[in-house]
Amino acid sequence: MSTKTIGGRRGFLIALVVALLAALAVLAVTLGGGDPGTAQPPPAQPVAVTPQPQAAAGDAVAALPRSEPVSIDIPKIGAHSSLIGLGLNPDNTVQVPPVTTPLQAGWYTYAPTPGEAGPAVVLGHVDGNHQKGIFFRLKELAPGDRVAIARKDGTTATFEVTKVHQVPKKDFESEGVYDDTPGPELRLITCGGVFDRSAHNYVDNIVVYARLVQG
Repeated sequence: MSTKTIGGRRGFLIALVVALLAALAVLAVTLGGGDPGTAQPPPAQPVAVTPQPQAAAGDAVAALPRSEPVSIDIPKIGAHSSLIGLGLNPDNTVQVPPVTTPLQAGWYTYAPTPGEAGPAVVLGHVDGNHQKGIFFRLKELAPGDRVAIARKDGTTATFEVTKVHQVPKKDFESEGVYDDTPGPELRLITCGGVFDRSAHNYVDNIVVYARLVQG
């Protein structure tokens, strides 16, 4: 399968999701479950984002300046991990955390950093290498739960979950997971649903949507 190049930031992010799923799947198939795929994104360029005020909505706050994340903490599900940067492999597939260390989470470095305007992206395995992954319990999150991401500049970006959605992989592109947003948001992504042993993949993805409420 190939991806069509679509103009603009929104189009790039939509194309990116296909590559993310393909890369996660290839590693999972090798070492304990996943979804095979061959899609590749176009070469990415870092997204330069100018901090913008967040539109007033409950206790949401203004966007933060760019600063790399260093760790993620989700108390409700006992998920705590450092964050490694994920770029592109030589074949233009998106890097993922090593499946041999499934408790390691990573952030996609060409998206906004957590706290900047736009959707930051953090990926983690549901399992791998016959072990539970960092996002094994991600589906248990609910609106109102908090996710804290420590940043290199010493600040902590705290996000509040707004939605948790189980998305069939065949419908993922139409969900708008990576659509641009006026304020700072976060997307947490892992595999989910039934494991199809004949196809060696999970049939769904779990996607957590969250917005910045403290920075």
